[in-house]
Amino acid sequence: MSEPTTLALALANEAATGHLMADLALLVGPGDVITLSGDLGAGKTAAARAMIRYLAGDDALEVPSPTFTLAQVYDLPPFPLVHADLYRVNDASELEEIGLSPLPEGTLALIEWPERAPNAFPEDRIDIALSHRPALGSTARAAEITGYGKGAAQVARLKTLRQFLDVAGYADAKRLRMAGDASTRSYARLVRDDGVVILMNSPRRPDGPAIYDGKSYSAAVHLAEDVKPFVAIAGGLRGRGFSAPAIHHADLDAGLLITEDFGSEGFVEGDPPAPIPERYQIAVDMLAALHREPLPETLPLAPQITYAIPTFDTDALLVEVGLMLEWYLPDRGATPTNNLRAEFVMMWRDLLNKPADAANRPRKVWDRTWVMRDYHSPNLIWLGERDGTSKVGIIDFQDAVLGPAAYDLVSLLQDARIDVPEALELALLTRYIKARRESDETFDPAGFAELYAIMSAQRNTRLLGTFARLNRRDGKPQYLRHQPRIWTYLTRSLAHPGLSGLRDWYAANVPPPGS
Repeated sequence: MSEPTTLALALANEAATGHLMADLALLVGPGDVITLSGDLGAGKTAAARAMIRYLAGDDALEVPSPTFTLAQVYDLPPFPLVHADLYRVNDASELEEIGLSPLPEGTLALIEWPERAPNAFPEDRIDIALSHRPALGSTARAAEITGYGKGAAQVARLKTLRQFLDVAGYADAKRLRMAGDASTRSYARLVRDDGVVILMNSPRRPDGPAIYDGKSYSAAVHLAEDVKPFVAIAGGLRGRGFSAPAIHHADLDAGLLITEDFGSEGFVEGDPPAPIPERYQIAVDMLAALHREPLPETLPLAPQITYAIPTFDTDALLVEVGLMLEWYLPDRGATPTNNLRAEFVMMWRDLLNKPADAANRPRKVWDRTWVMRDYHSPNLIWLGERDGTSKVGIIDFQDAVLGPAAYDLVSLLQDARIDVPEALELALLTRYIKARRESDETFDPAGFAELYAIMSAQRNTRLLGTFARLNRRDGKPQYLRHQPRIWTYLTRSLAHPGLSGLRDWYAANVPPPGS
């Protein structure tokens, strides 16, 4: 077990306590335990209330002291939280009666008066010891934050984060929670009198098991391991007139950024959300404009430092589609035999050699360009006050690779999270092809349509596996609701004559979602 890590802070007032708890909220999650110790009136409940309100996104949320209820559960947007007060507990055996022994799974626990049951909590935890500091003012507190076990790294990260905010001039900024994504990154809006910016907390991605020819999954498919690709690609896009966030402050080694805030005006509307066609048209135009340009494979990152964009090669694409065999088929009760696995890989290798051979072809539809990989509605912000294609704000591109132009178009027109009607998809695909033809009369529409079908089949096969993995491995069943939509998109792409062999194999061996 690692040595404990301690951070001592002076908190001048309740706002400072709120900033601390908001910062800590960026670094913790379900299963974590935070104990709050100190004398009566030391500010334990105020600290817990600040974190609960931050996670709820509601400064006015009623958060009573659980002195009499003993435990109060909050179903907050990111995860459930239990707030407990053990002041009236006389023995650790009583914790079972109030649902705290064992602690509820998948829940963040905030526990006041932990000394009432000193041996009841896990070794991996964070303790916040609060005390009065009357010399600094009647509302001042001292906080000693100690991380034990896994919590030691979290407290070390908290110290780095707060130093970064202090140097950048945002230590006293108000924090507003932002929704995260399926990654380890977390975000907050920082509000000062001079405007709003975004804090990105992007710790280096931990490597998974080396099960793909000695590489982890993230390394095999070229997912960003740190924040450097985001900074490099942002600079490359902005330098070519596209709207990526400006980077105001960066600690590249720590994975901390303060960036421009594009707001939250999106590309969909209604309930259920549906595409806004006029905005999707501009998003298509932006891709066509990007793909017309000769783009470098290496970008400047910092003085004397460059970033080489990885290539989306056949091996990486095959690892992605392999998630269907590893996760989706077992989720449907099927166990693929070795012969079926070999057939699957052989068919996909033949198909994927077309886009992967792009570097050896003339600059037409098969050529390599920057592929942002998740160019779809959750990652696009509408910037209506800007001109032309700069109205499209792009916020997720750290996993960018060199690959086929059709990939990002598929991401946009076959959005995994919302229904894109087939008629709109075809109209926008035609719009893209027309824009490319206008700037290059040798552009091959039929060849691009085949490439689009291949990339659609690849991406949607991967997504079926990814969402099954998020459910089975990561306990995130909410992603399963997207699988029927993905299946519909996959069926569309498999209708292309060039994919007839794959279509027959899927019909014989791949059951649809929910079957």
